[in-house]
Amino acid sequence: MEVIQTEIQDLLIIKPKKFNDARGFFLESYNKERFLSKGMNYDFVQDNFSSSQYGVIRGLHYQLAPYSQAKMVQAIKGKIIDVVVDLRKESPSFGKSFSIELSEENGLQLMIPRGFAHGFSVLSQEVLFSYKCDNLYNKDAERGIRFNDPFLGIDWRVPESDAIVSDKDQNHPLFKDAAYNF
Repeated sequence: MEVIQTEIQDLLIIKPKKFNDARGFFLESYNKERFLSKGMNYDFVQDNFSSSQYGVIRGLHYQLAPYSQAKMVQAIKGKIIDVVVDLRKESPSFGKSFSIELSEENGLQLMIPRGFAHGFSVLSQEVLFSYKCDNLYNKDAERGIRFNDPFLGIDWRVPESDAIVSDKDQNHPLFKDAAYNF
């Protein structure tokens, strides 16, 4: 497993060893001892799995502290653009976004610390998406930022005419009006 530090402090790309042969592939998506040896001390308590079709944009979601969640995300099948926004007020990258292509082909994972909004867009016909969380879901702490906020300028790589966005995600506040406490 290789761990790559992004330009945003504490936001890590994880590149598991992937073994391919005529049968398909194998990769170890999580191993607590290996994570600890790389300085990642997360106690995952909830696993989530979603399925989406081409053009779906989910996000940008987060939970307020003390219910905030660190997440390790991965596309199991298909291809997405995964996006995070740093909401940590004391961070030098506060308000900045980061995006990465995650796919079944590249096997990459993104380790997102607490204090980030998260979302993704689906670039393949279908995607199966997995994420581990270090805190349980709390509906009362759930918040979001509008996916198409001009201030953030996120390129979801999905034409507007093809975008499928929930009513809830379309009505999140802009970054400047969002509630966060990190």
